[in-house]
Amino acid sequence: MSNPNSPISVTRLLGLGLTPGKLRGLQRISNDNGTLTMVATDQNSSMITMIRDSLKKKGQDREPTFDEIVEAKIILAESLSKNASGVLVDGYYGVWNSVASFNIPKTVGILVRVEQSGGGKNKVNAPLGGFEPGWSVEKIKGIGADAVKLLAQYEPTEPNSSEHQFEFIQQVYEDCKKHDILLLLETVAFPFGDEKKDSKSFINRKAETVIESAHQLSRFCDIYKAEFPGHLGNESDAQLEKNLKALDAVSERPWVLLSAGVDFPAYKQQVEMAMKAGASGILGGRAFWKEYFLEETEDARKKFANTVCNDRVLQIHEIVKAKGKPWFARYGLTMDELHRIRVAEGWHFRYGGNLKSTGNSKAGAPGEVY
Repeated sequence: MSNPNSPISVTRLLGLGLTPGKLRGLQRISNDNGTLTMVATDQNSSMITMIRDSLKKKGQDREPTFDEIVEAKIILAESLSKNASGVLVDGYYGVWNSVASFNIPKTVGILVRVEQSGGGKNKVNAPLGGFEPGWSVEKIKGIGADAVKLLAQYEPTEPNSSEHQFEFIQQVYEDCKKHDILLLLETVAFPFGDEKKDSKSFINRKAETVIESAHQLSRFCDIYKAEFPGHLGNESDAQLEKNLKALDAVSERPWVLLSAGVDFPAYKQQVEMAMKAGASGILGGRAFWKEYFLEETEDARKKFANTVCNDRVLQIHEIVKAKGKPWFARYGLTMDELHRIRVAEGWHFRYGGNLKSTGNSKAGAPGEVY
């Protein structure tokens, strides 16, 4: 019988793909109990539209400036991160401005978006994702971020787009392994052809798309970010619970729930159901802050961010910490077991696949630094 207090080889983590950089990133974006409360301000297209609409109401028919977008992102990141374990920002406006201005606490992990906002589409209006121009996994690692986030809209029944997206996901996945940085993959369903978001055909297949996307793609990341598999009020609660259990069953990595811009009360209900089904947390955005741009003055917006937005995150944070499944529990591990993991001498020679240099290597002589 094995000693329950004996060390556990780090191969237990390596077998899960959790190399040193990835594991450290996961620690940084997690709550202390292994759940994840993450907030998003990386939306560019939708945020620009919201700012443009707010300017129109003031009689200013123009595009928002770079500085106006930056200030909105800084204010939201600061308020939302007070009760979060991680904050997702974009590279163009958000990450360097938020870090340089000390508006994201040093105790909060930083995830950075790698894909271009918007992106191309094919002849049936299905998305063809690509990297943010001038941006890369290597640069995200270089600036000290804790994780890369990739959004890849995905529809298994549209082969041209799905094959393109699959290859794009593979490329980012391999880049993250090469640079030893955590990858959070987000997939979302979309209407295509003549469909609209309210088309019956799209609504009826959405749950199946969400579940099948997780089945095909969740293995190619470290944290999987999923849509709610269905629509509150469209399917029964019993059917939605069944869909969530199916999503949990096919997800090969810890998964978190996105908000998709739904109203906060609906998102809170979705979060409750997702935690019950086995989710490890959330990564929500507009459900927390979309009314921010309806406030008329800068002072009113700041007040809204620091009160309403902050309180919403706190409500969800309490649900996640109390009911979410810790990421390590997803892998059948306990915190006690993690505390017993040890790494063999000479690991740094092997790190990065540099096995050729270890053949005749020996530990230094007594007294040497090695």
